[in-house]
Amino acid sequence: MPSRAASADRLAGQLMLVSALAFSIAFATILLAHIFERFGYAPCPLCLQERYAYYFGVPATVVAFFAARAESFTLARALLVLAGLAFLVNAGVGVYHAGVEWKWWAGPTTCAGGTAVEWGQAGVAGAIEHAQVVSCSEASWRMLGLSFAGWNAAISALLAGITAYGASLRR
Repeated sequence: MPSRAASADRLAGQLMLVSALAFSIAFATILLAHIFERFGYAPCPLCLQERYAYYFGVPATVVAFFAARAESFTLARALLVLAGLAFLVNAGVGVYHAGVEWKWWAGPTTCAGGTAVEWGQAGVAGAIEHAQVVSCSEASWRMLGLSFAGWNAAISALLAGITAYGASLRR
C-alpha cells in the first residue's frame, strides 16, 4: 500500500497533467480563433460569446495546475469543475450556433455584425466607415463539414470531459 505522501504526489501529478492538457487545448483554440480573425474571418456576436469560456478556462486551468502542485486539491478540483461547467455550457452555445448556420432554427435577432478594427492610417473611423456586417447565420468557413461554431462545440465538449475527469480524481 502506497504511503500517504506517495498518494498525494500521484494525485498532484494527475491533476497537474489534466490541468496542463486542458490549458493547452483551450489556449491553442482561442489563439487559433484570434489568428483566423486577424486573417479576415471577422467574428459574429455569437462567436464572441463563445470565447467567454476560454477567457475563463485558460487562467482557471493555470491556477488549478499550481494549486495541484501545492497539493491544494480541493481548490484544483473546484477550478476544474467551474472550467468544465463553462465549457459544457459553451458546447451548448456552439451547437445552437451551428444549428443557426445550418438553418435548423432561428438565431438571435441581435446577431447582426462585427468588424475588425485596424489602427493603421484609416484608423477606427475607416473601420467604422467600411464596417463589414457578419451574420451569425452564415458559416464563413468549414472543415470536415464543421464550421467554427461546430468545432467550438466539439472542442468545448472535449474540454468539459477532460476537466470533469480531473475534478473526479481522488487519492
